[in-house]
Amino acid sequence: MRLKYLITLCYCEPMRILIAGLALSFTLAAPGHAQVQRLLPANGQLGELSGQQHPYPLVQINRETLRLAPGGLIYDQNNRTILHGYLPSDAQVLYVLDPRGEVSRIVILTPEELARLQQAGQR
Repeated sequence: MRLKYLITLCYCEPMRILIAGLALSFTLAAPGHAQVQRLLPANGQLGELSGQQHPYPLVQINRETLRLAPGGLIYDQNNRTILHGYLPSDAQVLYVLDPRGEVSRIVILTPEELARLQQAGQR
């Protein structure tokens, strides 16, 4: 019994120091987390969701009604997949067409991503 108590005393202070060090390192690393940029599709086209909501699987991009491909994914500004019914009525997007001309991926852009794409002038 006395041996367990002595072992506990020996490890108590180093564990406190270790936990404090880990907590400090996580708080110092936290601001860098917000600066991570998500990867956007290289073959995407810049467009604007416009108009009212169309029934599934239709979407209106740049005043053109396009069909969402089977298995097509829609990503919101936080990089979460969303359902067709949750598409905003007006938003800047990056979209990818498959070989059949259907939309296989839609990425709703943040203002920073839109500015970065417009500055690059590639799309």
